[in-house]
Order: sequence, then C-alpha cells, then structure tokens
Amino acid sequence: MKKLLFPFLLLCVLIISACSNKTAENDSAAKADENVNKTETTTYQSENGPIEVPAHPKRVIVLSSFAGNVMALDVNLVGVDSWSKMNPRFDSKLKDVAEVSDESLEKIIELDPDLIIGLSNIKNIDKLNDIAPTVTYTYGKVDYLTQHLEIGKLLNKEKEAQAWIDDFKKRAQTAGDEIKAKIGADATVSVIENFDKQLYVYGDNWGRGTEILYQEMELNMPEKVKETALIDGYYALSLEVLPEFAGDYLIISKNSETDNSFQETDTYKNIPAVQNNHVYEANMKEFYFNDPITLDFQLDFFKKSFLGN
Repeated sequence: MKKLLFPFLLLCVLIISACSNKTAENDSAAKADENVNKTETTTYQSENGPIEVPAHPKRVIVLSSFAGNVMALDVNLVGVDSWSKMNPRFDSKLKDVAEVSDESLEKIIELDPDLIIGLSNIKNIDKLNDIAPTVTYTYGKVDYLTQHLEIGKLLNKEKEAQAWIDDFKKRAQTAGDEIKAKIGADATVSVIENFDKQLYVYGDNWGRGTEILYQEMELNMPEKVKETALIDGYYALSLEVLPEFAGDYLIISKNSETDNSFQETDTYKNIPAVQNNHVYEANMKEFYFNDPITLDFQLDFFKKSFLGN
C-alpha cells in the first residue's frame, strides 16, 4: 500500500507545482498586458493651464490650422479640418485621414483619438475634452516658429521641432539676402488675396508666406500696408485703392475657382509691378498656412520666383 501511495503523492505534488507555475505565468502576462495597455502620460503647460496628455500620442485629431505641424513631426493623424483636407500639399499624407469639425462629435468618438488639437475659438471644447485631452492655441499669441515649438512640446517632439526651426531660419535668411541683392534693398513686396469676393492685403503674420518675406527675409512692406495690416494681420480693400497697397513686387495668393476678374481691369493692369512682370501667383489652397510643410514650399516658391532657382 505504501509503495502505491508514494507515486500518487508525488504525482499530486507535480500537478500542484505545475498549476502554481501556470498561475504565476498568467499573472505575469496579465501585468505585462496591463502595462502595455496603460497609456503613459505627461503634463503639458497649455495657455489654459496644465493638462495631462499622452506622452506618445498615436491618434491625433486637428480641428484647425495645425495639421501640417503634426505631420512634419511624424505623428499619426486620424482626423483633420476641411481646410487641411483641401490642401494639395497634404494630399498624400491625408489620403486616408478623415475630415472632421468641432461639431462632428460622433465621428470624432468613432475615430478614438488620444489627443485633439485646435484653435481657441473651436466649439464644444468641454465635450471634446470628454473624448480625449483637448489642447487649444490662440492664433498669433506666439510667433509662428514658437507655435511649432509648442506643438513639438505637446507631441514630445521638442528636439525635432527646434532642429527644423534652426535649419529653416538659416535657409530663409540666406535666400532673403540673395533676393535683396537682386531686387534692391529698398524694393517693396505686397501679398494680396481675393477671398470670398473681397480683396485682402496681408501683414507679417497671417500665412501666405508673409512670415518668410517680412520676418525672416526682412523685405520691405509698402507704407500703406504697414499702416493698415500690421495690427490685425490683414486688411480688406477695394480694387480702386489696390495700387496704393501694391509694392514693387506683388505676391498673389490665388484661388482659381473664384472670380478673379479684377486682374482684367485697367486699374490692376496699370500697377507698376504688373507692368514690370513682377507678379508671382501661388495657389491659395497650398499657400494658406504657416506650418513647416507649407513654409518649406513657400520658401522654394519665393526662391524660384525672385531668383529663378
């Protein structure tokens, strides 16, 4: 009997040991899965105070202005605003990204974002915050390069953002020196756009390449533009007074889908910049923003336009 009992007891011990090891393995695996699934967070100092955000966001929605900043830092986008979707410069990267707005809350929930970014004037901020941490920025509160750096901080990509900024400033300033040497240090440049049947002239911080021309290259702005467009960033004007705002060189941010008949008028044709073939037209839809992707494109556009290279 004892001879039979010993093997039986030994078998029980082995079974219990195996079960204990299996339980321990399952517990370890469960803890590992828990650690993987648990999102690491960090605190970002937003303009509205500290906010807890993902340390490495992987599903970002941009509701206004900053899609190009996020793309330039190689962070995944799952939703963007309509203006970004219509930008030809962004086509390849936004091909499979959904178009959303601050009112399409159900669609945003379906996209399961871990971070939402937008301008401070977006609607439903409280509801958006219930879906994912929502960080907003007031346009123009900081300069355009500091804005990119802030988004770099938000996305845990500060070093990458700063590296691009340093490189871009050097390239823009070098191009500016070459342009001034060619067109003359006193030459003036204006940026205009025909938007929604209204002509606008732009200051030095409202996209359309103005940051490059006036801030980095330090090209001259006509006096009339200084007087009217610097504070707000833009100024609406009539065709009749356009010659007073036109510089020696004219940059037109142009939408081919709108009525551009002002260019057929004698008032426009008699502007010296027009008569001297000093007018350079850009596609408004890809010239609109001031993110790194757009800024690189704008810089190349100015180099080709002014320098022919």
